[in-house]
Amino acid sequence: MIGIVDYGMGNLFSVYKALERLQIPCIISDSEEELKQMKGIILPGVGAFKDAMALLKEKKLNQFLTAYANSGRPLLGICLGMQLLFEVSEENGCHEGLGLLKGRVTRIPEGSVKVPHMGWNQLRFHRRSPMLHGIEEGFVYFVHSYYASEMQREDLLASAAYEVEVPAIVGKRNVVGMQFHPEKSGTAGMQLLKNFAKAMERSEAVI
Repeated sequence: MIGIVDYGMGNLFSVYKALERLQIPCIISDSEEELKQMKGIILPGVGAFKDAMALLKEKKLNQFLTAYANSGRPLLGICLGMQLLFEVSEENGCHEGLGLLKGRVTRIPEGSVKVPHMGWNQLRFHRRSPMLHGIEEGFVYFVHSYYASEMQREDLLASAAYEVEVPAIVGKRNVVGMQFHPEKSGTAGMQLLKNFAKAMERSEAVI
């Protein structure tokens, strides 16, 4: 079963409904005791990095998520949830993240594109992964103003072009992040959620 982390910020029910359509058992919870029983965790997120980290710390879910990831079980961060996986964000100051992936989150530079980035962009794959099984380099749906501007190149699975190269799917071993919303990204997004669930059920590395 997948646990969707409820920390007060996130597209909880759209993720829940997507998993329900795929017939993947899941719950929404903010209980550490409940979440630690899950075979996989999804960390959603909509809003500001600083506020999200404050809420996670208030509920002590930051410590739980770090321990959960270190246990080797699959963890998926979506949109802001992906950004929280990195070491630091420059959104409204400089704020520490969960540090599960090396890297820094910064604002998309304003130039020939609008910020926030809202809309469909094509994925470009950088390396093979079980997460990408059955996925073509199709279009997925983004809503964000910040992106992972500095990260380990070996952790990059797919990117999208939007003034800069936006890391779209990142990950290392059992930790994966998607800057876009898979639950709103049609067939490609649903396949990605299926792939995450399959890896969870087989106790395989997600990446």
